[in-house]
Amino acid sequence: MKFRPLHDRVVVRRLDAEQKTAGGIIIPDTAKEKPMEGEVVAAGPGVRNDRGDLVALDVKPGDRVLFGKWSGTEVKIEGEELLILKESDLMGVVETAP
Repeated sequence: MKFRPLHDRVVVRRLDAEQKTAGGIIIPDTAKEKPMEGEVVAAGPGVRNDRGDLVALDVKPGDRVLFGKWSGTEVKIEGEELLILKESDLMGVVETAP
């Protein structure tokens, strides 16, 4: 099954959170918070402006993004837990140095 988001929606796969603190303490699964960083799996075509022109999204599949702790809707597609949110819920793209 393939899933294609509509309009300005984005499908994100959460990235695993760090399992240790900076001091070396291992965090058990029950105490971990959900990560607020993920990878874009799919993005919609964009949203239409007042004139009816299609405005493309700023993110694309493969981008690493940051989002709010309670943003989006969690879904399970083919056994994988994913997050669907609007592009406006994203805080930014994480870029790595070359």
